[in-house]
Formats: sequence, structure tokens, C-alpha cells
Amino acid sequence: MSKEAFKFKQFSIEQDRCAMKIGTDGVLLGAWTSIEHNPESILDIGAGTGLIALMLAQRSDAFQIDAIEIEDNAYEQAVENFEASDWGDRLFCYHAGFDEFVEEMQDEEKYDLIISNPPFYSEDYKTGNENRDQARFADALPLEELIEGASLLLSENGDFDIIIPHSEENKAIEVAKIHNLYPNRITRVKGTAETPIKRSLISFGFSEMEPKIDELVLEISRHNYTPKFRELVKDFYLKL
Repeated sequence: MSKEAFKFKQFSIEQDRCAMKIGTDGVLLGAWTSIEHNPESILDIGAGTGLIALMLAQRSDAFQIDAIEIEDNAYEQAVENFEASDWGDRLFCYHAGFDEFVEEMQDEEKYDLIISNPPFYSEDYKTGNENRDQARFADALPLEELIEGASLLLSENGDFDIIIPHSEENKAIEVAKIHNLYPNRITRVKGTAETPIKRSLISFGFSEMEPKIDELVLEISRHNYTPKFRELVKDFYLKL
């Protein structure tokens, strides 16, 4: 394990070759997603370092946890992080684009939980770093393509969970409805109580219902985390 590895309580993440480093969004999603329906098979779309898949390996008894990653370096790093963990026998990463994965798997595989921390920014600005742009910009995996593909791979009673900018929440719900997916839980995330809502965590399923909606505030002040956030991530962060 290198000095640069990000250490969690039960696993470590090497991220030196991955364009997108460990961030709060991924940890939030991995901790927030419900496993009350006891998923036996899980799919993480856009694995990056493998963080979310590893969090779900720690949290669940799912015998099959698959991940997809298209970028070469991130794929290799995710595989190494999986193999270095205690759950390597349950974790597998596909080196593929989501569209080709869906085309190949939709008639063969259905997942009880599909989860994604997708690329966000859809504006024209690019960083000039191809790997980072691919990991971070929505043209690499448009929201519409993500939701449609998830609907084809999700089991009848499964959940599809994402974290997206709050500004994209209504769009995501409208697109999901086209594919017979409906929100059952929504948590809106704010940095502090005084700041605007920044992210939306949404759990979709095929059953139409009134979603449970709540709010999560991360900090009272800089590095002074709220009890609700601490409780959510306490099984992962070393210092919480």
C-alpha cells in the first residue's frame, strides 16, 4: 500500500492513476443507498477507483458485485483495489462502455441494485486532461443513456440509485418516468445549513409511490460535521 492510498476503516484505495479522486459524493452515495431489500447482485456504473463497489461489499452480503469502467487507468486501478480488499472474490470490474455492456447483458443479467456517481458537467468547458474529462463530463455518459440502460438491467424489485447536481433532479425524474422508473427516496444535500442545495441523492424503482424526501447538511462549520452526516459515514471514515 502506497503512502498516497486513501485509508478507510476496512479497506484502502489507491488512486494515483485515477483521474477522479476520492470525493464526498461517492462516499455519500455508497453509505446512503439502502440494502434493506438484501440485494444479491449489484452493479456500479462508472467505477472509478472502485470506491462505491467496495463500500457495498463491506455493507452487504451480495454474492455478485460488478462494476464497469471505460477509462484504462481507472479500470486497472479499480481491479487492483478490488484484489487488495477482503472481498475480492465477490468483486469484478468490466472494462467497457456502458452502451456496449447494456447491449450484451440486458437479456442475460438483472441486478437487484444499480448504483452510479455519474459524470456531471455538461457545459462545453474541458480541462484539457482527457482522462479527467472522460470521468467528469456528461457527454461521456449522458443522463438519458444512464437511466435507460439502468432500466434494462434492473430486476423487477430492484433499486437504481444516483447522486447528481440538484439542478438535474427534475430532469432525472422526468427521464426516469419514460422508462417506468419512479423515485422512492430523495435526499437533498447542502454543505451547511445556510448554503443552497448542492446535490440530490435519488433512489428509483419500478413501483410508483410518493417518495420519501429529506435533507442532509454536511457541516456546521469547516470540518465540524453534523451528527446526521457522521452517523451516515461512521463505518467508513477513519476520523469519524
